[in-house]
Amino acid sequence: MDPMTKMWLSLIAMLIMGLSVFLITFARSKTKGLLKAVLSILAFVIMLVGLLGGVVSIM
Repeated sequence: MDPMTKMWLSLIAMLIMGLSVFLITFARSKTKGLLKAVLSILAFVIMLVGLLGGVVSIM
């Protein structure tokens, strides 16, 4: 993978992780009950996608 592609992939991974942080913060401060659980699980899955993107950009 060329360096420019790695740069874009790592940038996208950081943005995805930032989105998951925003989502978990929103879920814990503004929601209750089942919606809170669903948003928290969704944020966790999004964080895993960001982690995988970051790992791929390193290799």
